[in-house]
Amino acid sequence: MNKSEVVCTCCVMDTTDPEIVFDQEGVCNYCRYLENVLPLYHFSKEQEVTNLERIIKEIKEGSNTKYDSVIGLSGGVDSSYVAYLAHKSGLNPLCVHFDNGWNSEIAVSNIKKIVDKCGFDLETYVINWPEFKDLQRAFFKAGVLDIEMLTDHAIMATMFNLRKKHNIKYVLSGVNIRTENGMPNAWLWRKQDLVNIKDIHKKFGSVPLKEFPTLSSLGFKIKKMLGWGGKYVEILNNINYSKKEAMKTLASEFGWEYYGGKHYESVFTRFYQAYILPFKFNVDKRKVHLSSLIRSGEITRDEALIELGKPLYDPQELKRDRQYVTKKLGFTEDEFEKMMNEKPKSHLDYKSDEWIIQLWLKLMGKKKMS
Repeated sequence: MNKSEVVCTCCVMDTTDPEIVFDQEGVCNYCRYLENVLPLYHFSKEQEVTNLERIIKEIKEGSNTKYDSVIGLSGGVDSSYVAYLAHKSGLNPLCVHFDNGWNSEIAVSNIKKIVDKCGFDLETYVINWPEFKDLQRAFFKAGVLDIEMLTDHAIMATMFNLRKKHNIKYVLSGVNIRTENGMPNAWLWRKQDLVNIKDIHKKFGSVPLKEFPTLSSLGFKIKKMLGWGGKYVEILNNINYSKKEAMKTLASEFGWEYYGGKHYESVFTRFYQAYILPFKFNVDKRKVHLSSLIRSGEITRDEALIELGKPLYDPQELKRDRQYVTKKLGFTEDEFEKMMNEKPKSHLDYKSDEWIIQLWLKLMGKKKMS
């Protein structure tokens, strides 16, 4: 951690987030906000049992198709634990895996272990690689921060399409506030901004997009409001979810293996979060992930500071991943090095539907995207 940065006295977020503010006690706005929110997600044993029974009963009684729910399964901790809970509760979900060409061997192995033992059906959506490669190349050339919005956008659109195809009402989500909170707006971009994606691709891409799954921001909001996208069930927000305990359970039940970092089940995500973001954008997402765990009581602030003191990458692993990523995306070393050293661009330097969203929020009387 850079000594010139001002650090929160409760978590490890600092002024590398341009929008962070501190009170007189040196506590950041994220900690102050979440100290009132997180207690709502702490439950007694009786409440946990009641919550799960209510969820499972609703899903079983509200489903009349072969699959009572759908789970987006990445091989990571959160989605894997959702699958474990579904199996334990007697649900019959369709597991859906989105293959964007960057899966690690550990992620693939984890997915196979889970679906084999649980007896779940698995449907894998394989992205059109020439199109996706061209999109990722375009985002690199554009110099914008959120290259991962391409995967997140496609996953969202794919889940909508597959849920509709199989007429599945319930989507079991791995979203959870206990281990995922306090992400700065400046460290990402809104995933549904299809206008932004198309404009960047138009300026820097060359392969026509015919199969890339898409869903506009307005389409997403309308479908969500009308319930056309199914009902999202945040099962982990209804229990005392602990990432440490989840990993122990998954290892014991399935022989599940950890992959080394938040969302590092993807080779590209590992390289993006551990090299591209820190090097080009001065963003270390470990600060957010560790701060989330501090607030939920899973680790101490001192333990988080020790983690932040460790190198982001093993030098040999960095060299191997850099060679793999640049070669797979078709960049020469010189091209890649030049892009990494160019001044970052804002997503708003390109066309965006942000004005539509701001108008929507104004009409709906909301301050920010839900």
